[in-house]
Amino acid sequence: MANALRNAKDLLGYSIRATDGEIGTIADLYFDDQRWAIRYIVVDTGGWLTGRKVLISPRAFGVPEWHAKVLPVSLTKKQVENSPDIDTNRPVSRQHEMAHLGYYEYPFYWGGSGLWGMGEYPGDLSSQMAIEQELRANEPKDGTDAPLPTGEDSHLQSFNAVMGYHIHATDGEIGHVDDMLIDERSWAVRDLVVNTSNWWGGHKVLIAPSSIASVDWPDAEVAVALSRADVQKAPAYDPVAL
Repeated sequence: MANALRNAKDLLGYSIRATDGEIGTIADLYFDDQRWAIRYIVVDTGGWLTGRKVLISPRAFGVPEWHAKVLPVSLTKKQVENSPDIDTNRPVSRQHEMAHLGYYEYPFYWGGSGLWGMGEYPGDLSSQMAIEQELRANEPKDGTDAPLPTGEDSHLQSFNAVMGYHIHATDGEIGHVDDMLIDERSWAVRDLVVNTSNWWGGHKVLIAPSSIASVDWPDAEVAVALSRADVQKAPAYDPVAL
């Protein structure tokens, strides 16, 4: 049975509950533009940490309480308070990610063939044995130290920023990004919800990331390897079916 899907928009504002109390609400989602998976939620801690925003990885997620709009995490408030500062108003570099993941003792998600390193789900690498296997697999074979990744290695993008991006088919513009559908277990982005109102009034369709040919981040444009006719045959977005 396929995993259930969730609207990314609906996750904004969810309460984040640590093991010893509330820590804030989801203000944004960071996804990587290579594997198309949610790598972090951005949590606005409000008055608790004087408005500081922190990143939390899906590796910390417990079982979401969807009806209550609460996402429990296996972290204490002190752990979150002492986590590395990251300026969420600027691009998050790979060094920042390494510091963040190192602080929580999480393996790097880019260190294997799976969506989450060696596994397909955030919790797949929770055991120490799996973590040690991944670390050994990433060690250089010649005994030298592996070079640190540069800031350019990071592929994190803001969900909030991508909303409204114009989408172009091979033969013309078709609409804009209206939402994303997220796999609630793997946190992969399964589809973009595309609003075609400016071209094909009243229709929203689903386009998988695999159909994306390129993204022009500075110009806020997405090119898909589909014609307008292909888009008209794409699955319709049906929120009731989620």
